[in-house]
Amino acid sequence: MPTATANGLTLAYEASGDPGAAPLVLMMGLGMPLVFWPDAFVEGLAARGFRVVRFDNRDCGHSAKVHSGRLPNIPLAIGRSLLRLPVRAPYTLGDMAADVAGLLDALGLARAHLVGVSMGGMIAQTMAARYPQRVTSLTSIMSSSGNPRVSLGRMSVVRAVLRRPDDPSDVAAVIAHLVHLFGVIGSPGFATDAELLRRNCERVARRGYYPAGTARQLLAILASGDRRRDLAKIRAPTLVIHGTHDPLLPVAAGRDTAEHIPGAKLMLIDGMGHDLPPALTPRLVEAITAHCRAAEA
Repeated sequence: MPTATANGLTLAYEASGDPGAAPLVLMMGLGMPLVFWPDAFVEGLAARGFRVVRFDNRDCGHSAKVHSGRLPNIPLAIGRSLLRLPVRAPYTLGDMAADVAGLLDALGLARAHLVGVSMGGMIAQTMAARYPQRVTSLTSIMSSSGNPRVSLGRMSVVRAVLRRPDDPSDVAAVIAHLVHLFGVIGSPGFATDAELLRRNCERVARRGYYPAGTARQLLAILASGDRRRDLAKIRAPTLVIHGTHDPLLPVAAGRDTAEHIPGAKLMLIDGMGHDLPPALTPRLVEAITAHCRAAEA
């Protein structure tokens, strides 16, 4: 798999579709490498005339790891964030947005459509606010503005996200952990393809599950705090997609995000949780394609 030097780091990436087509960059969520994007989702966007670029965020997959010594207490950091107190972190969402800008530079891309899920949506929002000339359109899926009043899911779900597998170096243990996690945060309104989910989780486990990197990414989110002022600066055409049954980032977080981005369109999907269920792939691909084409026009 190819790599690129971006913002002083080595990022692993993969490109699909016509190299001369309009570029569309996919940004994955907390701790998840590029292989967790559903194949049908990626192939669907490529088939509709996009050059689809996926990459491993810093501290994830095959991209560079940021070693920062002992990690602080994550529950304490969450508490400080909810109280709007400063949170120390090795890097922020702004640094991760700079990674994406550097990746575009390395690939010779002046601008691109951005599509991000969860933490990836936060990175995409930050890039759209800070690098407006690089963003053709923004699609933010199951993400938030950092507003603590609407960004906290059920505590049982948060605990499931924070929990580590029994042995992070054991592929079987990581697969079991991830399958359980997505059973907790997944979409109650859509049937789960258990075998497909297991295969996707196995791809993550074999690419390299890295809990320390996941913790640092979470610290980046917490340290970045409430980003509503940044969202108000976004001028790229924006589509916000959120599930009505998201147990990790409640639907109020999606509404709040759309309310604070000028001109943003909000698409709520009944029964969708904090995942990309296979049954929704055609609907999501069509909605994103229509949004991107309207932005280009």
